[in-house]
Amino acid sequence: MKFIHVTDPHLVPPGESLWGNTPFERLEACLHDIKTHHSGAAFCFISGDLTDRGEVETYKALKERLSAFPLETVLMLGNHDDRENYFKAFPEAPRDEHGYAQQVLDKGTRRFVFLDTFSEPYNSAGWYCDDRLAWLQAQLESAPGEVYIAMHHPPFDIGIDYMDRIKLEQHEAFAALLAAYSNVRHIFFGHVHRTVFGSWRGIAYSALPGLNHQVPLVRASVGSPYSDEPPMYGVVTLKEDQVLMHYDAFWDRKDLPDPPKPK
Repeated sequence: MKFIHVTDPHLVPPGESLWGNTPFERLEACLHDIKTHHSGAAFCFISGDLTDRGEVETYKALKERLSAFPLETVLMLGNHDDRENYFKAFPEAPRDEHGYAQQVLDKGTRRFVFLDTFSEPYNSAGWYCDDRLAWLQAQLESAPGEVYIAMHHPPFDIGIDYMDRIKLEQHEAFAALLAAYSNVRHIFFGHVHRTVFGSWRGIAYSALPGLNHQVPLVRASVGSPYSDEPPMYGVVTLKEDQVLMHYDAFWDRKDLPDPPKPK
């Protein structure tokens, strides 16, 4: 099966710019490219920081754009979002018994678990309280087979000090919970605005660039807090013996001229 991973659009009201780019323009180009080339995917998920400032009108504009998008799309919250305003714009969106924006998709024997790591009290780091941990434990316990987890904040360091300071706060409790289950195959996350692959305590993980701006790998390599590097979306294919990921730099994809023919 194939599905799509998108992260960190950081939307602001349509027409406005952010860090020199126009977030809605990039989102629309991303959705169009996915629709054109991957309309047969099982679903798409956007792993947080849907907006940059959490305005209701921005969520409503996102909802309008998604109305013409053919794939089932799971929306997740990041530290730049606002849960209350999100549910005002998406009152029908799934939530758990405690009101968190968490949900599960079962596709055959595979379970996809989408977490809400929005922090309370608010800060840029991730937060995963006891109620949310208990919910996750129940999903792991009842899973029909393999489990794939998606979250905004990574529960581990990625080697960039600026981002490591704002990872998931309850990372040890999170690790202890996952250690009790052998069916977790992969963790997908956003937040870090970079292509990242690896394994953590035996679990494979991946992240990808955001749609609007990136976090430089070396802070001193640019003279601004963020960098203008190619945005991408992920195309993930699950096989019996493989998790295959391609990242497509749709915004920077260009034709190349044919090389000159030898005389």
